[in-house]
Amino acid sequence: MPKMKTRRGAAKRFSKTGSGKFKRRRQGLRHILTKKDSKRKNRLGRGTTVDGANLGQVKRMLPYS
Repeated sequence: MPKMKTRRGAAKRFSKTGSGKFKRRRQGLRHILTKKDSKRKNRLGRGTTVDGANLGQVKRMLPYS
């Protein structure tokens, strides 16, 4: 039986933490930054974990993580 393939786009966007959760970047920090205050941009710059609603999809895209 052949190996399962990893979705390479997902592999570049998500990484697994030591406790088994998946890290991701927040959206909204690429353009139109002048109207966003510095507090909001600082919060968007930090990463976060994938929530439970999307966790199954991420696990399917990254079978070997």
